[in-house]
Amino acid sequence: MTSSDTNSGTEPTDKAAASRQYDIVVYGATGFVGRLTAAYLAEHAPAGTAIALAGRSRSKLVAARRSLPGTAAEWPLVEADATDIDSLRSMAESTRVVITTVGPYAKYGLPLTTVCAESGTDYVDLTGEVLFARKSIDTNHEIAKRTGARIVHSCGFDSIPSDIGVHVLHAATVADAAGELTDTTLVVSSMRGGVSGGTIDSLRTQIQEVKKDSALRKLAASPYSLSPDRSLEPDLGRQSDVTLVNGTEIAPNLRGWKAPFVMASYNTRIVRRSNALRDYAYGRKFRYREVMSVGSSIASPVIAGVVSAGLGAVVLGMTFLPGKILDRVLPKPGDGPSPEAQESGHFTVDLYTTATNGAKYQSRVKAAGDPGYKATSVMLGESALALVHNRDELPDSSGVLTPATGIGDALVSRLRGAGLEIWAKKI
Repeated sequence: MTSSDTNSGTEPTDKAAASRQYDIVVYGATGFVGRLTAAYLAEHAPAGTAIALAGRSRSKLVAARRSLPGTAAEWPLVEADATDIDSLRSMAESTRVVITTVGPYAKYGLPLTTVCAESGTDYVDLTGEVLFARKSIDTNHEIAKRTGARIVHSCGFDSIPSDIGVHVLHAATVADAAGELTDTTLVVSSMRGGVSGGTIDSLRTQIQEVKKDSALRKLAASPYSLSPDRSLEPDLGRQSDVTLVNGTEIAPNLRGWKAPFVMASYNTRIVRRSNALRDYAYGRKFRYREVMSVGSSIASPVIAGVVSAGLGAVVLGMTFLPGKILDRVLPKPGDGPSPEAQESGHFTVDLYTTATNGAKYQSRVKAAGDPGYKATSVMLGESALALVHNRDELPDSSGVLTPATGIGDALVSRLRGAGLEIWAKKI
């Protein structure tokens, strides 16, 4: 971490936090993922954690609280509206950490990030929106560094498996004195689960935004669109997010062709921001991409090509089809899978790298539960709990951060304790 990114405001923030009414406020608690996150905290938060539920409708908050287990029946309710800056500020000043699931973040998220930064309040969200994250960085990073706030974006399936997967991979190479990371690839080895209506709505919002503005299109397409200073990034040639790769090019024993991963265009930028915020600790020749397995049969090149074409067709559809048509066929915000489908979901991501001494390493992040819902509620909840209960283990940093740079090893420990499989080793 460079000196410019060191937290100069942690002490005043911690003193102020000691007098705050709540440890965690779940904003968006009446939405699908918000309710799941609140339910996870109700069952797993350490005793004595002061939690409140927040949203714009008190009647809906009462109904959401009624559905929660255990002591959550006594949790306070906070009325806050994304269009009412005073209510957002009051909420931020009442708590040590805000969890928000209210999206699309490009529409509703920036005022909350700013009042949290100004209030010295830690913040976690689920965004996978490049342009929103960029606006948050530009607006809030210096403010949050002064107040000691940790504004940590992307604490769900986007982008904890990616960011933490590289974090532990790097730690393994450091422990072995193997040098820096070079070519690194995340492979979604297996995954079962649905796409949330909120994710779809966020994607649609960003597509429509870049459709109208060529400068925004260029920014969104840049591999370093979330970096602190893009002029300082190394020139590593073209880094495509839509790529077909033969598995043996990634690791000698990895069979079958790999298709593009739908969230690569966001996750890769979070990981590259982590590298830059750490003063390029991963390496100046660190190249990063994400793909997904489509099997190892002889047909895998064809299947990978079809997946790639399908992803392109979805983007084109969201770009040019009228909204009314899309509304009929796409999941709506707030919708989600049945409890049975959530339980049957899972994901496994494997990351492969070559260190500068030539040694090869692998890391894995694996979880049970639908990636975008059940597993995400675990990751989001544990991110907030780490900020509350693991202060001494947190990186010495503040500003607009990533899961690895804002929570780091404390998050790895908590996620392992929550049942996720996370490891890294030489192969």
